[in-house]
Amino acid sequence: MRQVPYGQVITVGSIREHFARLSGADFTEPITAGIFVSIAAWASHQRDHDHTPYWRTLKADGELNAKFPGGIEAQKKRLEKEGHTIIQRGRTNLRYFVKDYEQALYTLE
Repeated sequence: MRQVPYGQVITVGSIREHFARLSGADFTEPITAGIFVSIAAWASHQRDHDHTPYWRTLKADGELNAKFPGGIEAQKKRLEKEGHTIIQRGRTNLRYFVKDYEQALYTLE
């Protein structure tokens, strides 16, 4: 999460795939990965300096993460500040996504 530069994004799935490759594994466990992404976000939010840009980490298909500090609205504001367009999908169960997020994806090496 810390490596993702300004204006780019990454998905939790991409992070999971990266760690699976590093470990020589076929996959990583998604629930555990989601928990650790959330822990990293909240830990960064609570620090006074040296923040991890957790707001650049998206769920599958470019969806914003309501469990991040400040919820959807805070992540939306930070991403829009970096030039991303946020779109809303759904009528009753509203979900928010970064439009054309694939064009801004960061690849972990």
